[in-house]
Amino acid sequence: MEQLSIDDPIFALATPWGESAIAVLRVSGEASLTLLDRCFRGKHALSETRSHTVRHGTLVDPDTDSVIDEVMAAVYKTPTSYTGENGAELFTHGSPAIISAVMELLLRSGFRQASPGEFTQRAFLNGKVDLTRAEAVNDLIRARSDRARSLAMNRLSGAVENRVNALKEAIADLLASVEILIDYPEEDITVEAGTWRSSLAQIEEQVARLLGTYTTGRIIQEGISIVIAGGTNAGKSTLFNLILREDRAIVSDVHGTTRDYLEGAACIRGVPVRLFDTAGIRRTDDVLEVEGIKRSDRMIANADLILLVVDGVTGLSEDDCALLEKYKGRPLLGIWNKTDRSSLPCPQEFIPMSSLTGSGIELLEQKIDELFLDEGSVGTGEPVIDSVRQKLLLEECASHLAVFRNALDKELPLDLLAVDLKSAMDSLGEITGAITTEDMLQRMFSTFCVGK
Repeated sequence: MEQLSIDDPIFALATPWGESAIAVLRVSGEASLTLLDRCFRGKHALSETRSHTVRHGTLVDPDTDSVIDEVMAAVYKTPTSYTGENGAELFTHGSPAIISAVMELLLRSGFRQASPGEFTQRAFLNGKVDLTRAEAVNDLIRARSDRARSLAMNRLSGAVENRVNALKEAIADLLASVEILIDYPEEDITVEAGTWRSSLAQIEEQVARLLGTYTTGRIIQEGISIVIAGGTNAGKSTLFNLILREDRAIVSDVHGTTRDYLEGAACIRGVPVRLFDTAGIRRTDDVLEVEGIKRSDRMIANADLILLVVDGVTGLSEDDCALLEKYKGRPLLGIWNKTDRSSLPCPQEFIPMSSLTGSGIELLEQKIDELFLDEGSVGTGEPVIDSVRQKLLLEECASHLAVFRNALDKELPLDLLAVDLKSAMDSLGEITGAITTEDMLQRMFSTFCVGK
């Protein structure tokens, strides 16, 4: 990957490309305001404008004096800007022709186009954010539900950074007590191994708790896939439409209406969901229907959750029982459908529902929520991680602490104990960015959108 200079003045379109009322272009770099002065015409030069002030003016091609657009310019100066550098946001009219002309003007004025995430990368390098907050910025942009937005804001406010720093301090205190004995062996200093074990147990418990939030965080950010399965005419398509809150699937009393799977996006209690309605599973000689059933099996095999719909009017069939046996051990919720027309009692392990009237949908959503989310970590303001990078580094930290505990039990030399604790601290330091490599930063920020 090409190494770009962080001293270059950069620009990027911060709003989506296309026709709109307003487009926003961001610039950053120590010389950015001086460069803009060459093409911005207003009552005040941008380089002489106070930080966090908006100026009205026009963008002019300095070579031809032709006006490109009438704009507003918001000025941000070091060190209080997002990146920690001088910068500005240009609010132009949202015509693609104007956007192209402004971008060409900036290129000719000495700016280069920013790489993905370069604004946030500069904010990190200039000490404005740590890596956990930088990742939270990306998560906030990608949030697909209010719950995901809330967790991203929690991380952006420093919840994960504060917890990791507290763990580093606790390990540092433990390391200090070990190094005192190493540095002053002649002094009459004694530390009970039991005291170290007690401190270590608390640290390991805190690391484990933070690690334990990863599954919840990932689900809220990335979502889950749910497949609606069952026999023909059990009401699968009606349930599909109910969850989506729209008529996507054709509903008919004719068996085998759904020949292929349908896909839709929903949000269940703040969790993004990819929902699939599959072909009804039954014995048939219809070639198209058989192919649809095969595709249903493939979808079910990769699903995070199966909703097995049973026709409550006719009750459990042999095919239903075979499916329950086939999917035993998989995440599955049984739906006893058509309760508005059924006189049969709902089995205890099933959820009574009427996809037609909507009865039971709240209970279904509650069960899905209970299956996948740990409310103890989500609802209490506790820090929650959803980054694979953070998860792996926490696992590294836990591994080093486990090695320290084993070395302590075996009464190994103190200098070996100190190495394990230092390694645990280094793993935590990589989470916040106290320890970084250029390659790691390039990989991480390349996942960001341009303009952020």
